[in-house]
Amino acid sequence: MTAPLTVARMRPRDVMRVGAVGLRTRPLRAFLSALGIAIGIAAMIGVVGISSSSGAELDRQLSALGTNLLTVSSGQTIMGEQAKMPVDAEAMIERIGPVQAVSAMGEIPEAKVYRSEQIPAAQTGGLAAYAARLDLPQVLGATLRSGTWLNAATHTYPAVVLGATAAQRLGITAAGPDAQVVIGGERFTVVGILHPLALAADLDTGALVGWPAAERILDYDGHPTTLYTRVDENRMEAVRSVLAGTANPEASNEIDISRPSDALAAKQATEQAFTGLLLGVGAVALIVGGVGVANTMVISVLERRSEIGLRRSLGATRGQIRTQFLAESLLLSAMGGVGGVCIGAVVTVGYATYEGWPSVIPAEATAGGLAATLVIGAVAGLYPAIRASRLSPTEALAAP
Repeated sequence: MTAPLTVARMRPRDVMRVGAVGLRTRPLRAFLSALGIAIGIAAMIGVVGISSSSGAELDRQLSALGTNLLTVSSGQTIMGEQAKMPVDAEAMIERIGPVQAVSAMGEIPEAKVYRSEQIPAAQTGGLAAYAARLDLPQVLGATLRSGTWLNAATHTYPAVVLGATAAQRLGITAAGPDAQVVIGGERFTVVGILHPLALAADLDTGALVGWPAAERILDYDGHPTTLYTRVDENRMEAVRSVLAGTANPEASNEIDISRPSDALAAKQATEQAFTGLLLGVGAVALIVGGVGVANTMVISVLERRSEIGLRRSLGATRGQIRTQFLAESLLLSAMGGVGGVCIGAVVTVGYATYEGWPSVIPAEATAGGLAATLVIGAVAGLYPAIRASRLSPTEALAAP
């Protein structure tokens, strides 16, 4: 008695070899179709990677600067005028137990900053003069790009330290005896230039002079406008609740309390919202690439009808034909996915290196991108695979 015929099962390696036939015979078409997928994945990986790298830089920056800084600044009176903080506000805040360090800064609104006496009075360049305490750099974590900070010898004389932006606008690249600016009609020698201050960005456009010099030379009234306070991290909220009343017991409503690190975090949140928009653009590009793969597979079925008919006449089942074209679509999408991940990684690393950030490419973004390409490949290749499997051997072989 003759044994019933059994259909040979295709091993995974055979499926891959058969699925790669169309890619090998039409390499340019395969490359262009995979390129559409690659662009979408590269956009998504690049956006996520750059956003994550930016976030890592922010975390590193905050770790270096500390998140325990609170600023106490004078607000407005009920009449809308600029309020004045008591002269002894700094000393009163120092008495709060969890407060680790306090330093003061006072704006001198009448003292304008110019490069020389020849500059018209209206061209202030948006620069401001401030009186500063000697311990301000330690509290803010400020560092100098050039020169030195004010000390016990220089803070009583016409010496000034410029913020990073102020030095740039004034055209001063290095501190020294020959570098001088005019503040309030008096010449001050530039003894230092600061690096940008992330937690006190207002000082980037400032010219900082010693407290005694400000009072003696610029007629500063001695009322601080901002106090920078380092607080025990575990007692942050408790201290924050009493700072206004301590700084100005008679009018605590005229005191504003802020946490600079919160502003940086808010900025990062805004950038993440923009990142979501860019991810949507990448998703659209990915869908367009999937449409290109589907179009390629449909054309491939039409062009290879004779091949399908020959395989069917030699015993290939509908399931095997369907598997062949579905595997081809998956391979095509996988090629684009891998290429897109590589391109996105290169873009992320290159941009992060250019900005001086740590390079971060989330593993979940890479895995998600590859998974998305396989899903798109399966969806794009499903209809062409089913269509190819429904062709009868006689119909396929009779096709021109």
